[in-house]
Amino acid sequence: MLKEFKNFIMTGNVIDLAVAVILAGAVGLVVNGFVSDIMMPIVGHFAGGLDFKDMKVVLDEAVLAADGTVTKPENAIMYGKWINALINLVTVGFVLFMIVKAYNKTKAPAEEPAPAGPSEIDLLTEIRDALKK
Repeated sequence: MLKEFKNFIMTGNVIDLAVAVILAGAVGLVVNGFVSDIMMPIVGHFAGGLDFKDMKVVLDEAVLAADGTVTKPENAIMYGKWINALINLVTVGFVLFMIVKAYNKTKAPAEEPAPAGPSEIDLLTEIRDALKK
């Protein structure tokens, strides 16, 4: 069983999958950085200077002690983070769309089937009949 596991792990497909997962993690970090550090400030600028990550609906206010320490933290719905996640999703989807579109352009176009015509036997029969005449 150990030998079968070793053969399974050492196949090209598993190694390719491992490389793809590692690259996807790295690309995810790049895309998240792009969205949070470049796109969100632009979107926030056009939205009147809003920072979406701070948008929330407070359900229960935080309770502070007399010395200013928090005795009960704030309970809030952080819908701004969800908006950021949606913008991130749309950005990632668009980038993947562009990558797949560029990849599809690099592939050779599929060969179109030759138009149907007389078969080789029909042509040879016509040549034979023409020679007999």
